[in-house]
Amino acid sequence: MAFLDGAAARDRWRGLVAQLYPPQCMLCGALVEGGAHRLCATCWREVAFLSGLVCESCGIALPGDGPGPVHCDDCLARPKPWMRGRAAIAYKGAGRQLILGFKHGDRTDLAPALGAWVAQAARPIAADRGDLLIVPVPLHWRRLALRRYNQAALLARAAAGLLGAAHCPDLLIRTRPTPVLEGHSRAARHATLDGAIRPHPRRAGLARGRAVLLIDDVMTTGATLSAAAEALRAAGAERVDVAVLARVAPDRALP
Repeated sequence: MAFLDGAAARDRWRGLVAQLYPPQCMLCGALVEGGAHRLCATCWREVAFLSGLVCESCGIALPGDGPGPVHCDDCLARPKPWMRGRAAIAYKGAGRQLILGFKHGDRTDLAPALGAWVAQAARPIAADRGDLLIVPVPLHWRRLALRRYNQAALLARAAAGLLGAAHCPDLLIRTRPTPVLEGHSRAARHATLDGAIRPHPRRAGLARGRAVLLIDDVMTTGATLSAAAEALRAAGAERVDVAVLARVAPDRALP
């Protein structure tokens, strides 16, 4: 009886799984080629990927095709407490449906693909630092207990693996529960999050003198990311950049 080596056995097992469970579109469920974590052609066209000329601070797409770096009007009016930022997609249409399923629908199976989108968006700002540390925006323990996972941490873990960077999922903590910010004004969001995110007392030293890439799922006004970036700077991070899965267009963000 012939025995398969480890690699051959894994390939055979993957082939059997693919026959039993053909890969499906992450959004509509249609059969797709090329393996799991894919979108069909129709759904792919409905996801608004952000590319070309983008804002150096928040990653929103900008008109024109200049060399950059440039900043959007919102970031010029309200400078962010981080250096550079990127976003993978716009928070609308099919992209918004994916995020809602991932965040509120227990679709943790989407994390590898969505994390890969975040990693791709972050490459221009992550490629020049060998000491890069990737850190997710934290959830308060009560919300984590209810949801059972931190979607930002899943994205950060996937992105760190693809970028070859160090990863610390609990470097930051939420010191108090905060309400859902949807519907709140920009000022109210910042006031609600003031002091709500702190470095973990036993992890803070990991950020000292390092370049840190902060990961979250969605950026609206940037209030949550601002609170987290300020906490990282307080922990001694040399530089803080941010990368998010999706960016809400500034004209849709609240005043």
